[in-house]
Amino acid sequence: MKKRVLFLCTHNSARSQMAEGLLNHLFGDRYEAYSAGTNPSGVNPLAVEVMREIGIDISRQRSKSLEEFEGMKFDYVVTLCDGAKEECPYFPGKRHIHRSFPDPSSFEGSYEEKLELFRRVRDDIRRWIEETFGKG
Repeated sequence: MKKRVLFLCTHNSARSQMAEGLLNHLFGDRYEAYSAGTNPSGVNPLAVEVMREIGIDISRQRSKSLEEFEGMKFDYVVTLCDGAKEECPYFPGKRHIHRSFPDPSSFEGSYEEKLELFRRVRDDIRRWIEETFGKG
């Protein structure tokens, strides 16, 4: 039986979308990942682009509200930003993990600078997922 993981951040546009795609890709045999936002705003195209660079397609994922998951039970609820941690509702049977990552969507700069930050956040999330969920 796969363990269910819900990744949360404010807009469900980048960090939580990348985390969902990474966990399903890397450890989909053991985990079933979902993502949502406290204030969903749509998937950031740069998140799709940097995930595609490493062979993971999140283009069909969509930004979802927490309300879509009411009544579902999760083994882990992971908040990826401080705002989501503060607004995180109670989910029955869950273990809460908090690990804040910078929001690449809020960065102001050139296209290349934004892309580089998205890559850095993606790689940081990947390393963290491998360390946290990769153990037997």
